[in-house]
Amino acid sequence: MDPEDKQILKKTLELAQENNKMLHSIRRGMWWGRITRIIYWVLIIGASIGAYYYLTPYIDSAIGAYGNVKGDLQSFGDMFK
Repeated sequence: MDPEDKQILKKTLELAQENNKMLHSIRRGMWWGRITRIIYWVLIIGASIGAYYYLTPYIDSAIGAYGNVKGDLQSFGDMFK
């Protein structure tokens, strides 16, 4: 093998190693991005479910109060008919 071929082979090896490092970095970034996205959606869905269970009694009492007021207004209107 002449020196020029050795130099080309050495340069090719260096480029291949650099490409390998970049590909590993890209894959690691994709992996962390996927983990972050999963955590994000778990938090969003968990907060939504938690808010639903936390607010359900208050919403039910508000609906009940609205029903009571509606019934009172209806009976008040019936008095004048």
